Amino acid sequence: METKELLKKVREIELKTRGLTKQVFSGEYHSAFKGRGMTFSEVKNYQFGDDVRNIDWNVTARFNEPFIKVFEEERELSVFLVLDISGSNNFGTTLKSKKELMLEVAAVLSFSAVANNDKIGAIFVSDNVEKYIPPKKGRSHALMILRELILFKPKSKETHLNEGLRFFRNIVKKRSICFLISDFYDDNDFFEGLKIANSKHDMVALRLYDPAEKELPRFGLVKMYDAEKNVVKWVNTSSKRVRENYERRYLETEKELNDNFRRAGVDYAALSTEGKYLAELNKLFLMRSR
Repeated sequence: METKELLKKVREIELKTRGLTKQVFSGEYHSAFKGRGMTFSEVKNYQFGDDVRNIDWNVTARFNEPFIKVFEEERELSVFLVLDISGSNNFGTTLKSKKELMLEVAAVLSFSAVANNDKIGAIFVSDNVEKYIPPKKGRSHALMILRELILFKPKSKETHLNEGLRFFRNIVKKRSICFLISDFYDDNDFFEGLKIANSKHDMVALRLYDPAEKELPRFGLVKMYDAEKNVVKWVNTSSKRVRENYERRYLETEKELNDNFRRAGVDYAALSTEGKYLAELNKLFLMRSR
């Protein structure tokens, strides 16, 4: 991609997503994550309306009356994007591919962080960590992450998300917010690594999907390409049994992911290439704000 074309694309993404960020989130980002960037200050007597989750049970037991912990908000947070850049993200049958959706979601989160004066960093992962961008503040840094995501050519098309999670845990010592963005087509178990990361950091999982991954369109005999395994298969999409098995496997995978994210204690949203992802992100942020 030529420099002029690249700058034009980045500018288009910025204009679109910055406008949507202001319009849709209107402070929800700050509300959703400010409680995860707090430092302990003191304890005080509990008053009606205080968050019961902040009760200091040791002090309460000692004095036989309720006390709560008081926190001071840290001046800044560090936000990380762990981005799955494996081959399956090139798939898309509607308005955009999963890779294009990832770019928009990364832009929305990056500009939300910039507006909140937070640092933003990124880790690109396939079956290994392919690129690390340390967190910094500011619009220019956010734009640099987006440029890298547009231009970057991964060395591998396969997926091993645990490699990215292990790198994140090793490199980031201070508690941070981390968005793991992927379609989660990974033959390797990453949930144990995700659970470990979530014990220290604030992990959020965002799954990218295309409607055709759930319901196979009837196109007759179709040649399908597995971008991660570099395998071509012929599939009879007119067969009712083939379509039913296809949908059943998708629903089983979806349920397994939902169950595992819940067990890991990780907030999770599914974002479609159809273009409704902002509503799902907003729902996630509002849920965290309560």
